[in-house]
Amino acid sequence: MKDYLFMLAQADDGETTAPPAESATPAGEATETLTTQDGSTNTTPTEPKKQPGGLDPVTIMMMVLMFLVVYFIMFRGPKKKQQQHKDMLSNMKKGDRVRTIGGIVGNVVDVRDDEVVVKIDEANNTKMRFVRNAIASVIVDEQQKT
Repeated sequence: MKDYLFMLAQADDGETTAPPAESATPAGEATETLTTQDGSTNTTPTEPKKQPGGLDPVTIMMMVLMFLVVYFIMFRGPKKKQQQHKDMLSNMKKGDRVRTIGGIVGNVVDVRDDEVVVKIDEANNTKMRFVRNAIASVIVDEQQKT
């Protein structure tokens, strides 16, 4: 292959030679002419060149796949977690041990439409009212699981 490239760059006698006349090829088909060391020419068809900026099916599939990955990472995960929190708040009942977003831990005394009354101190019988969304989690004790 190196010999072919060298022969195209420089002729044996040092003079430049004109390429041989084009042979009859079908319209629109590109050809490549190579000159060998013995002086014969070899004409081979070449592949048509792609237009820059054209999208092939592989590129489109990769873009769709990347979009799906981004969707599941950025949108689906937090949405699922938000749904689980909403279910936890709707299933909350009297006697559950809860932790608020402020870190206060207590037992649920009363559950109303949009607020929860939590008893935080047994000795002084201290109760606080929280908005339902202020409850971060329901604490499940090991004794309650069994």
